[in-house]
Amino acid sequence: MDQHTISSIMEVIQDLVPKDTSIAITNDKQYIYYQPSKQIDLKIKPGDRIREGTATYQALTVQKKISDYIDKNVLGISYFGISFPIIDEGHLKGCITAILPKKPATFSTNFLTVKTNDRWLPVPFSQIMYLEAQSRKTNVHSDTLIGAHKYNLTELEFYLPDDIFIRCHRSYIININFIAEIHPDSHSTFLLIMKDGSKIPVSQTYASQFRKILCF
Repeated sequence: MDQHTISSIMEVIQDLVPKDTSIAITNDKQYIYYQPSKQIDLKIKPGDRIREGTATYQALTVQKKISDYIDKNVLGISYFGISFPIIDEGHLKGCITAILPKKPATFSTNFLTVKTNDRWLPVPFSQIMYLEAQSRKTNVHSDTLIGAHKYNLTELEFYLPDDIFIRCHRSYIININFIAEIHPDSHSTFLLIMKDGSKIPVSQTYASQFRKILCF
């Protein structure tokens, strides 16, 4: 990408993200542009290699949008990254990453509307036990029903209040109020026993943040 292309990208991005958002642009191997914000600065310099574990690395690896909390062990500061790979005619060209101090709040209601066999039902957040990735959709498990939501788990992660919902696995988001027990598992991971008896894994990727939020 040349400087003109980067300038054009930045003009568009500045209208789409919150004011205090850091922006990183890469090719497929290294950073080529970085604009820190007053709220968060990862000290990235053009020419730095893309480190494994960053939101940018994840987006380039899977070649699709990634929205994820990144632990401070990766770049020295914890952040919430939203990364968009740049793919041109089937070829991976680079990535654009918005870097925020925390997950943005974008949902104005306190329920999810899910589809059952023959109808749609609004389910209050307080009744949702956990959400499970199912193909490109999400199964929403409440204390009274199981329904499907059209958004995938990563998209729904933006909508859910982070004071009660935690991403614990690439396939699961749980409501901490429905955790009955937490059991240690292999390789610094955990197994959650929910109040309905369901068993939910906490993967190594999310284990550190999970412990930090639950203070244990």
